[in-house]
Amino acid sequence: MDYTLLGRTGLGVSVIGVGTGGPSRVGQSTGRSAEESVRVIRAALDLGVNFIDTAEAYRTEEIVGKAIAGLPRQEIVISTKISRWEHLDEAGVKLAVEARLRALGVDYLDICHFHAVPAEQYPLVRDRLAPALLRCREAGTVRFIGITEVFNNDPGHRMAALAVEDDLWDVMMVGFNVLNQSARDRVLAATRRKRIGVLAMFAVRLALSRIERLREVIGEIVDRGEITEDELRAAGGNREDPLGWVTRESDAATLVDAAYRFVRHEPGIDVTLSGTGSEAHLEENIESCGKPPLDPRIADRLARLFARVDSVTGQ
Repeated sequence: MDYTLLGRTGLGVSVIGVGTGGPSRVGQSTGRSAEESVRVIRAALDLGVNFIDTAEAYRTEEIVGKAIAGLPRQEIVISTKISRWEHLDEAGVKLAVEARLRALGVDYLDICHFHAVPAEQYPLVRDRLAPALLRCREAGTVRFIGITEVFNNDPGHRMAALAVEDDLWDVMMVGFNVLNQSARDRVLAATRRKRIGVLAMFAVRLALSRIERLREVIGEIVDRGEITEDELRAAGGNREDPLGWVTRESDAATLVDAAYRFVRHEPGIDVTLSGTGSEAHLEENIESCGKPPLDPRIADRLARLFARVDSVTGQ
């Protein structure tokens, strides 16, 4: 396992983290028992992962709490989120933090985010709610504060581009993948300069794991003119087989393998989140994030091909 520092926080974190949300919610969305989900998280910890991300809205905090029970608390970095923040006041933020602590069974949160903040409501979060979370940091119940974007509704990072201008957030969660790399210039350039820790979500979703969905997404991108037919052909693909050239011309075992490596080695991304309810799938993703970067010629071709795309999430 490779480790890095999470921005200016000084936290030593594994370059891949367990995400307990997303379509799987560590198996909870697909009928797995709580015990099976706990085993997935424990398997990740056994393989050297020390970063776990959860949230109020995911309803997986208790599962995370069970998975880390009895383990040295200082060796695990816990990231969670206040999801229902819209109508909170200062006292409500404090109560929300305390609820997260109880659900996880811990006495402090390494990172507490405001979850899925739209651009239109960012000023409210910054001006009314963030000061209350800062007071929790002063009290020691929260070590670092963060904010996460609504990537499904904001693939162009309007909120994150606003947030990164404020010297307020220690950590940000941003959508980034092969198909939508727009955060590179719009967010990551500033987070790198300010040493804000970055958690990458959506590294792999349906379009990068199922060829039928990839064909649909590429077709939508081409129809919108974000990529031309000529550019797709020049890169080595077509609508029927858009990215087969990535594995044919590189050492990537699969497109999923290539996609994780592409994100994991992106400058400015500290932790690439991987969500799954399968221990075998988790091990494959960890293995991918432990591999070297893609051949620079392949990575550069992907960057140029998708340079204008900011409308899709890879879902």
